[in-house]
Amino acid sequence: MTFAATILTLYPEMFPGPLGVSLAGRAMAEGKWACETVQIRDFAADKHRTVDDTPAGGGAGMVLKCDVLARALDSAPAAGRPILAMTPRGRPITQARIRDLASGPGVIILCGRFEGFDERLFEARPAIEQVSLADVVLSGGEMAALTILDACIRLLPGVMGAASSGDDESFEQSLIEYPHYTRPQEWEGRTIPEVLRSGDHAKIAAWRKARSEDDTRLRRPDLWERYEGARVQPASGARRKDKEPDQ
Repeated sequence: MTFAATILTLYPEMFPGPLGVSLAGRAMAEGKWACETVQIRDFAADKHRTVDDTPAGGGAGMVLKCDVLARALDSAPAAGRPILAMTPRGRPITQARIRDLASGPGVIILCGRFEGFDERLFEARPAIEQVSLADVVLSGGEMAALTILDACIRLLPGVMGAASSGDDESFEQSLIEYPHYTRPQEWEGRTIPEVLRSGDHAKIAAWRKARSEDDTRLRRPDLWERYEGARVQPASGARRKDKEPDQ
């Protein structure tokens, strides 16, 4: 099955962009994924091909028009694919969601520009999932869309090689990844940790897990809190025997 990506954008020339090289580029050449773009401006109704207007209530910037966006979106059959709208108002994307997307038939991504979308688009098309890449503001949704697609494509069967290649990476277990080392064994007076040279796979695994936990706790307390919560979560459906009945 080919992972099919449809990008609705004012700048179709940005795609596939960097996704046309390296792992993603080879995967595209091999037919593992496909990318098509839809020019939003083609769905404007006036001779000037207007896609935006001033914000109701006043303020700076321009807002993408809901009628134009809806026509553009309706032109791209979903065929079971989720629809993402890239906006800083959206829910932050997670590696778990990326894995869900990668396991499906593909994705439709709507790229925002200017001050964003007319909110009525989301009211009229509730299937749209509003997604944020991070707590930053970009010039438009295209760069975020490229990033999300890259994250999905590398998880497609056969793209990375071994099926388990991504299992130990950052965010897969709500932890950031352990540090890596390679030759030379000594560099500027710094050596590779002895445990990694021991050949004892159990000790190496324990060291890596401990480093992942330590680094996550220090660098990403938000992830650490989630990880700790998952570790103490009781088994699904388990309830305390002495729990009082619901009131």
